[in-house]
Amino acid sequence: MTTDFDRQFFAPGRINLIGEHIDYSGGHVFPCAITYGTTLWIKKRDDKTLRFFSKNFEEQGTIEVSLDSIEYDKADDWANYPKGVFRMLLDRGYHFDYGLDLVYEGNIPNGAGLSSSASIEVVTGAMLNEVYSLGLSMVDIALISQKAENEFVGVNCGIMDQFAVAMGKEDNAILLNTNTLEYEYIPVVLEDASIVIMNTNKRRGLADSQYNLRRAQCEKALELLQQEKNINYLCDLSVDELESLKHLITDEEMYRRAYHAVSENERTLKASKVLQENDLVAFGKLMNESHVSLRDDYEVTGIELDTLVEAAWNHPGTIGARVTGAGFGGCAIAIVENDHLNHFIEVVSQKYEKTIGYPADFYVASVGKGAHEVK
Repeated sequence: MTTDFDRQFFAPGRINLIGEHIDYSGGHVFPCAITYGTTLWIKKRDDKTLRFFSKNFEEQGTIEVSLDSIEYDKADDWANYPKGVFRMLLDRGYHFDYGLDLVYEGNIPNGAGLSSSASIEVVTGAMLNEVYSLGLSMVDIALISQKAENEFVGVNCGIMDQFAVAMGKEDNAILLNTNTLEYEYIPVVLEDASIVIMNTNKRRGLADSQYNLRRAQCEKALELLQQEKNINYLCDLSVDELESLKHLITDEEMYRRAYHAVSENERTLKASKVLQENDLVAFGKLMNESHVSLRDDYEVTGIELDTLVEAAWNHPGTIGARVTGAGFGGCAIAIVENDHLNHFIEVVSQKYEKTIGYPADFYVASVGKGAHEVK
């Protein structure tokens, strides 16, 4: 089906090693691209029609729209993500003289929290940049993709997912300041260990989850803190500064949300430093602390993720483990010594199925590169 297409593009999924739920609070995140992702094949048309097809959702058939009338349509489901990228570029004044046939295929588990939506958006943006010679940078493509998700799809996500998918570099994580978009590549040297992705197989849709509520609580907390402190983001504060301003946030739950954001930012900066020093044990400890904060202060884990992570913590081969992504289901990650890999998967898998009643899936991940054309 894809043999007669003109060109092929690929964008990865991503995991976030640490720095969760702070990319909309001006914090530092530490994601990396993985080798799982989305492939896009395209063929030029001689009219102004776009025809979207996904090998992952074949039952939905081909979704057809005109370049002259791209609007959000709930019935178009997954295709709203690439449609949104077209719409954002058209709104910026870019012109597309001809339509395309577009076929997508992803091997990222759908709804697992590994950024399948960002992968679809960014592979579309990278393709449009090349095919129509738009002259955009990969950072531009990340920002346009985020805008598509925020304004077209209606999910109030931060910049991390699209940035990691666009800017990923093989065997490196990205320390990204989500406030300024300053970033630094930091080598991920695991030596005798591997990253294991553990999928709860509990589907979660961000737009339907409590993601937007958590974000609103952080924005409200910021507003209250700004009465006494001249800051633009929660993560402009240190933990000590936040504690000294605690009297401004009388709602205990809201304070815990803010505390998570500020403490997670500090943990992420420490984590990038210890990874540069090749101190994997210290890195693992910070991963564990991150999960506890997301469980207790931010309350975005749930029994499925907690069961996986706690089973991982109890395994002697585990260096560190935590939820990755927005939570509410989706995936956790663990750094596991290679000698223990098979036993780790066997034991954690058994504990999870016994507690939850259905199996988890496990993937050993490699750190891959960002969106690119496949020659």
